[in-house]
Amino acid sequence: MTLQKERQILLVFPHPDDEAFTCAGAVRLSANMGVPVTYACLTLGEMGRNLGNPPFATRESLPEIRRVELKAACEAMGIQDFRMMGFRDKTIEFEDDEKMVKLVTDLIEELNPSLIFTFLPGFSVHPDHEATARAVVEAVRRMPKSERPKIWAVGFANDTVARNGEAHIHLDVSSVKMDKLAALRAHMSQTAWMMAETTKRIEEGQPMSESWLNVEKFYIIRHEDEINNSMDSAFL
Repeated sequence: MTLQKERQILLVFPHPDDEAFTCAGAVRLSANMGVPVTYACLTLGEMGRNLGNPPFATRESLPEIRRVELKAACEAMGIQDFRMMGFRDKTIEFEDDEKMVKLVTDLIEELNPSLIFTFLPGFSVHPDHEATARAVVEAVRRMPKSERPKIWAVGFANDTVARNGEAHIHLDVSSVKMDKLAALRAHMSQTAWMMAETTKRIEEGQPMSESWLNVEKFYIIRHEDEINNSMDSAFL
């Protein structure tokens, strides 16, 4: 698929590094075309699983480390407008749904995006991921059909393909692979283990052409009133 130039892109994810794993390549390609990108990161990942061995951080110091990492990752992706929305990690699932919908609605009304990246409801594993995805989908559903931005969503659950079929979009991001790697490396407090594994695979000559590093996959979320009896247009 060839990426089209969007009017404005909005990313809505709960944790620093969600964006790097899911859509860093697509964002970098869009930024290269001059598309403005805003990233609304809901938390600072205070409960990130990696504090180091020996520890390099505490729960109190980790948020500031991840703030700096997020800034560097956004620079690697070409994002100039990144917003830390101030929620606490692992609490999004407990926030009032209407509050979260309003947060997304306010962002949409301010920015008028033509494309939103987020997680795939029901298939994103983490409770904060699920709550974020629900809010994005519901906020867009409430808009007039003619004004709705597209939603490209990422699913991580093991049964994502079995339940939904292959992702609608397979985007070749190999031309910006180094930018994507830079974004992932920026989140080193959490990604060091994964980057070491990826480097080892590359050094061993393992095929990477269809890996997550070179191809990003997204499901297009369509609401019930947009479906025209097409099997590949199913509501997700």
